Amino acid sequence: MPIHPDPRPDPRSVAVLAYDGLCTFEFGQVVEVFGLPRPEMGPDWYRFRVCAERPGPLRAIGGFRVEADGGLAELGEAATIVIPGWRGIDAPVPDDLVATLRAAHARGSRLVSICSGVVVLAATGLLDGKRATTHWKYAERLAARFPAVSVDAGVLYTEADGVFTSAGSAAGLDLCVHLVRRDFGPRIANEIGRRLVLPPHREGGQAQFIDRPVADREGSRFAHLFDWVRARLHERITVDRMAAEAAMSRRSFIRRFEAATGSPPGEWLTGERVRRAADLLEGSGLGVERIATECGFGSADALRHHFRLRLGISPTAYRRQFARAG
Repeated sequence: MPIHPDPRPDPRSVAVLAYDGLCTFEFGQVVEVFGLPRPEMGPDWYRFRVCAERPGPLRAIGGFRVEADGGLAELGEAATIVIPGWRGIDAPVPDDLVATLRAAHARGSRLVSICSGVVVLAATGLLDGKRATTHWKYAERLAARFPAVSVDAGVLYTEADGVFTSAGSAAGLDLCVHLVRRDFGPRIANEIGRRLVLPPHREGGQAQFIDRPVADREGSRFAHLFDWVRARLHERITVDRMAAEAAMSRRSFIRRFEAATGSPPGEWLTGERVRRAADLLEGSGLGVERIATECGFGSADALRHHFRLRLGISPTAYRRQFARAG
């Protein structure tokens, strides 16, 4: 009788691991992104469940208990398996959990960790020889415990052969939204990001392929200016021109703009041009030269330089990875 390989997991299914000593904040992030009912997203949205490391009620940080509706068998059936932290950077990882994750990955499941959850993924051996990240305060201990893993504490998240890791707690949201983008495209990911009120710009040496528009807060002094600039990215825009549009002196404008956005005006403007270029690469058939002109870079070489500097990838490679079909 022929032996048929296990079917690939349902691509819309997400399972999050619950364990004794559960990291509540990290667990809540996963529920927020993947577990909330979102009927406006249509019938293809994620199917979500919580799966326990072992039977029975589990203690969670904050003084309450969690009782999951699934166990390791159900965990291994999901297309995306998320480990929301772990009970200690030096805590052992049960053999049956390791076996479940290895088998799921072999069937095509994505494995995802938030913060100290990387310990669980490292224990599977699937990160050996690959780059991974975690909270900066755990990086040295992680590297000492798993010397075959290349630990990079300077990024928000990493990806290697279907295994994803994220840095400190809040970076888990960046990674979760990144996964939404891979599954549903930039428009949906950006909408989820807005609902989460994610910061408009998170840099730190990492290449994040998610939309990060500046959310114009109500009453923001610069809301009009943001719209004005975005409508004219193809033009030559100087700091003096921006200050005049904001009806401020150059000195006052620079000081207030940096306080409001966290970036000097010129840096913010370059970021807007890169994001506009990314949108055009994703959703238009325009050539790189034309996109450079439309975004105010002047030349394709300038676009390539700033694109690589900001996102760590060439415009052509970005289009190949993220261009929307149709």
